[in-house]
Amino acid sequence: MRVRPGKGSRPRTRIRPAHEDAVEGFVVAVDRGRYTTLVEPERSKGSAQKRKAPQRRLVIAMKARELGRKGIVVGDRVALVGDVSGRPDTLARVVRVEPRTSMLRRSADDTDDTDGIERPVVANADQLVIVTALADPPPRPRMIDRILVAAFDAEIDALLCLTKSDLAPPDDLVALYEPLGVSHVVVHKGGSLDELRGHLAGRISVMVGHSGVGKSTLVNALVPDANRAVSQVNAVTGRGRHTSTSAVALELPEGGWIIDTPGVRSFGLAHVSVETVLAAFPDLVEGTVDCPKGCTHLGEGCALDALVAAGKAGPARLKSLRRLLSSREGTPDDTREEVS
Repeated sequence: MRVRPGKGSRPRTRIRPAHEDAVEGFVVAVDRGRYTTLVEPERSKGSAQKRKAPQRRLVIAMKARELGRKGIVVGDRVALVGDVSGRPDTLARVVRVEPRTSMLRRSADDTDDTDGIERPVVANADQLVIVTALADPPPRPRMIDRILVAAFDAEIDALLCLTKSDLAPPDDLVALYEPLGVSHVVVHKGGSLDELRGHLAGRISVMVGHSGVGKSTLVNALVPDANRAVSQVNAVTGRGRHTSTSAVALELPEGGWIIDTPGVRSFGLAHVSVETVLAAFPDLVEGTVDCPKGCTHLGEGCALDALVAAGKAGPARLKSLRRLLSSREGTPDDTREEVS
C-alpha cells in the first residue's frame, strides 16, 4: 500500500525563478492591490522595412506572492510576467521591484498614540512640487516646512508653486523661503504656465499640497486629458475637500511625468531625524561640532548661535533651520497659520 507523504515532509525551496523574460513596466496607479503599469513596446530588429511602431500599453497586474510584504507605489519600475498583453480582463504579476532612486515618505502622525510608521508616497521622483494658495485658503507655512523636510529626507529637489496670485501678493511668502534657496513659480487662474512647464519638462515631479489649493486644476491645465476632479473651498472652515482620492502618474505633453497625489491635511515626520534636516544646511553643520550632547539646536546653549554671532553663517539661515526643526514636532492645529 502506497503512503502519501505528509505536507511537511518536503521542505520548500528558497530558489526562485530569475524571470529573465520579464517585461519592464512603470507603475502609474495603484488601486486595492491592482497595479496599473505602463509597458513600453519592444522594438523589432532585423528588418529594414518600415513598420508601424508598436503601441505602448497599460497592463493591470497583481503582486506575486514571492515579494512578500514589500510595497509597490506609484513611480516604481517593476518586472512583469504572465499576460502582459494589456487586453481587458487580463492580469499580469509583478515579480520584481527595481532599485529606487528616491522614496518620498510621510508618517501617519507624530503623536505617541499612533504607530509613527512611515508611509511611502511615491517612488523615483526627482522633484517635489509644493502647491500652496496665497489666499482662499490662506497659506500654511508650517505645512510647507514639513513637506520641505520630507523633500530633504528623500534627497529630491523642491519647487514652491504659489497659486491664486490674483487674490493676494506672493512677496511675504517668497521672502520667507528665500534663505532656503527654494525655487518658486507664481501662477493664477487663466494665466500662463510656461515657467512651471519649464521646471517640469523631462522630470518626474510629484505634486503635494493640502486640499483646495488648486492642485487638480493645475494638473488639468498641464495635462489636458487628465480630467482630475476639482471642488470649491468650504466657506465655513476655509478648507478644501479631497477630490483626488489616489496618486496617479500622468505624462506631460512636453516630456516628463507629473504625479498627482490626494490633498493632505497633515504630513507626519516621525521617521525623519534631526541629522537629516541638518544635512540640508551644509553651512551650519560645522557649528554643531561644539554643541552639547543631545542638543536639539532649538534652545539655549546651542553652538549655532555662536557661529552666527561670529559672522560665519547668516541669521536668516539659522532661523530657517530652527523653523524646519520645530516643524518636525507638529502642532495641534496648523490649519489657520498666517505668514509672519
